[in-house]
Amino acid sequence: MSSPAWPHSEITEIFPNIFMVMGTNITSCSNVELQHSRNMIMLRDGDQLSLINTVRLTDAGLAALDALGKVSNVIRIGAFHGRDDAFYLERYDAKLWALAGMQHENNRVADFLLQPNDKMPWPNSSIFIFETSAFPEGILHIADEGGILITCDSIKNWVKPDRFFSTETAKLYEEQGLFGVASIAKVWLEACQVKPADFDRLKFLKFNHLLSAHGAPLMDIADKKIAEAISGL
Repeated sequence: MSSPAWPHSEITEIFPNIFMVMGTNITSCSNVELQHSRNMIMLRDGDQLSLINTVRLTDAGLAALDALGKVSNVIRIGAFHGRDDAFYLERYDAKLWALAGMQHENNRVADFLLQPNDKMPWPNSSIFIFETSAFPEGILHIADEGGILITCDSIKNWVKPDRFFSTETAKLYEEQGLFGVASIAKVWLEACQVKPADFDRLKFLKFNHLLSAHGAPLMDIADKKIAEAISGL
């Protein structure tokens, strides 16, 4: 079910034709309400927009989005995100790109499967897939700007609580050690049963920057910080 249009930031251009908006996510786990931030990434190719890790925007946010271009693609790279995909797919009659095996709202079937060495919705990009994960998860790699990784839940960059966290969730996440630079959460690793060998394959990708579904952009040093996180697994 799509979420309401909860509070979010303004849309920011991170790189030429690559934009980000930080918004709110409210969910529950074991009857505990959780409120934390989440990011949507927007890629512009000509007048066409591709949305990654969708976040439902307010009317003002949608107007700003429409000013950037026409939403043509929704790209789903994480099994635990996607609650707002249907809103954008229906509003804009967009195409859905997703990993094989993903379950979508309203029994939607992906228009295109994201597969290595196959057609991609964005120039100079490729998909990295966690082959050992129990739930479909991938990373979009863009070869521009020295290399950019766009992640969902696999690698976060929550350095500290931001304004979209509730006080209770911020305290809980600090106790659980979920804040850190380019962090790989143990709770995600355990849920998905991802083996370290999957992360070792990331070392063959060239990148300097990280844009995650969670946390601030990590610029220029993402390769070093992710290597440190991987070595700690």
